[in-house]
Amino acid sequence: MADYSKSLINSLIKNVKEYPRFSKQELEKFCWMAVHEYKHGVLPSEYDIREIDEDLYLELLQECKSIIY
Repeated sequence: MADYSKSLINSLIKNVKEYPRFSKQELEKFCWMAVHEYKHGVLPSEYDIREIDEDLYLELLQECKSIIY
């Protein structure tokens, strides 16, 4: 797994929690959205299949779970 800066992870966590209709039950979805927006500069569209940085996604998800839950 790659080593991402704490400031990047914290910034993405902030984005996750500020998305409209954020819900803990859909944490995976919102983390995926944040990483997609970070990589591509826009939120994903309904059927967006562009790749994301999976290592970043997994690290963000892990950090979110430890903070939010």
